[in-house]
Amino acid sequence: MAEAAGQAMALAVRMAAKDELTSDLRAAMEKRTVIDLATGIIMGQNRCTQDEAFKILMKVSSNRNVKLAAVAEEVVGRVSGSRDVQTHFDD
Repeated sequence: MAEAAGQAMALAVRMAAKDELTSDLRAAMEKRTVIDLATGIIMGQNRCTQDEAFKILMKVSSNRNVKLAAVAEEVVGRVSGSRDVQTHFDD
């Protein structure tokens, strides 16, 4: 009986770890998508390369001491006219 309880506990721990990893990956994909969208917007507005646009985002992030994803959300929000930026990963 103790062995079965141990196996059940091990399974519960593995499932919790999997759920946490899934959540972390989803969040990373959402942030990356917003950063990519903002990079594209900057490329269009400034007629620059992807690398140059990303450097602009990073510079703003650094100068404002704000996370890159937050700066990207602001850029996308201003263009879309929405403060609530959603990606296709949102539920």
